[in-house]
Amino acid sequence: MSSSQPKFKIHPLADVQTDQIGDGTTIWQFSVVLKGAKIGQNCNINALTLIENDVVLGDNVTIKSGVQVWDGLRIGDNVFVGPNVTFTNDFTPRSKQRPTDFLQTTVEHHASIGANATIIGGITIGQYAMIGAGAVVTKDVSANSLVYGNPAKQHGYVCECGIKLKNYMCENCGAQYKHEQDTIQKIEQEKR
Repeated sequence: MSSSQPKFKIHPLADVQTDQIGDGTTIWQFSVVLKGAKIGQNCNINALTLIENDVVLGDNVTIKSGVQVWDGLRIGDNVFVGPNVTFTNDFTPRSKQRPTDFLQTTVEHHASIGANATIIGGITIGQYAMIGAGAVVTKDVSANSLVYGNPAKQHGYVCECGIKLKNYMCENCGAQYKHEQDTIQKIEQEKR
């Protein structure tokens, strides 16, 4: 076996036009990935997905079924995108009229987006943020924020492990955080 052999898996019923795919990535059936897309290592692109040209996915990203990842989207490492999440990239869409530039949306590392959420283009979802199922996110989401509803509103913060914080503490892993301005910071514990 040649060492130049790709180390990713593409289902024979997928239409993958890019060659910029990291090792360990799997792309399942009925997925379409356009030529300019960049996909990191160890990603799992589920069935019935579309990934356009001007898209960058980091490493260890999960894209569940029924998601379209449009031009202008940047997804960081270890991001989870639930089934049927909808991203937008144009505030004034018209049939047969392509904008000069698409809105750029950034999903920072370790963020999670629940099933059927809608993410309006041009925003940033901060690291470790948790977007609830069905949320309609219309503005930036700060790091570690828990948001849900329509329109999505903040309902607290989550730990890096994904559990909602109580009094800036995680009952699951014991991590502690402090509130600074409009975000939280993890307090590093002394190592014994």
